[in-house]
Amino acid sequence: MNPVIGLDVAKGESQVQAYLERKKPYKKSFKVKHDLDGLASLLDFIKELEDISGERPPLVMESTGHYHTPIVQYFEDKGYLIIIVNPLISYKAKSSSLRKVKTDIIDANHLCELVL
Repeated sequence: MNPVIGLDVAKGESQVQAYLERKKPYKKSFKVKHDLDGLASLLDFIKELEDISGERPPLVMESTGHYHTPIVQYFEDKGYLIIIVNPLISYKAKSSSLRKVKTDIIDANHLCELVL
């Protein structure tokens, strides 16, 4: 398996989507706040994904100026691989899709697909 977690980061919260492998999402997308309780609940979800897949998933997100900073600090301290994508690269990947809809859930999915 190749688990990955995509985060569409916004001010104060992120939309989360996990994949076990390409075209195989794990559970439904959900939002977490960028506070200690929200990040701890995300960590619980990540550990659940680790138990199922047997691997530690990387976290993929767009560079958002400073909105992604709390997530990066929290998960780097715990030894997770953080992949920060240039927004221009993810925009190009998204624009290659026939569907031109902007939603946080779709953006989180696209970030996962960049890595898988």
